Amino acid sequence: MGMEVINSIGRRKAAVARVYVSEGKGNITINKRDLNEYFPLEQFQYVVKQPLLVLDAVEKYDIKVNLDGGGIKGQAEALRLAIARALVKIDEENRPELKKNGFLTRDARVVERKKPGQPKARKRFQFSKR
Repeated sequence: MGMEVINSIGRRKAAVARVYVSEGKGNITINKRDLNEYFPLEQFQYVVKQPLLVLDAVEKYDIKVNLDGGGIKGQAEALRLAIARALVKIDEENRPELKKNGFLTRDARVVERKKPGQPKARKRFQFSKR
């Protein structure tokens, strides 16, 4: 029942996940390493697998990932979006379920830039009248 490889992209903060999904038995490979090796922390493995768990499709696909930029959490969430998008490409029927769980939304929250004359984006230096 050969299906062609479906690819999609997910972003979050500075992280970009490029994903290649094919028929398989549930292997997830990230930058040539295993999911459990790349994300040793359970919580991130769970984040990545959420869209698959929701659709009960954990054992159905092999996923090859190219992850770049950002930190560990941003990468995990970028990957979640990419996987969700790929699952919608594979079968449009998956959309409502994934959307309901919020996996198809690009989380646009990014760090605000630091402004000149201030120590941080919104914090001000101490004001002294004299």
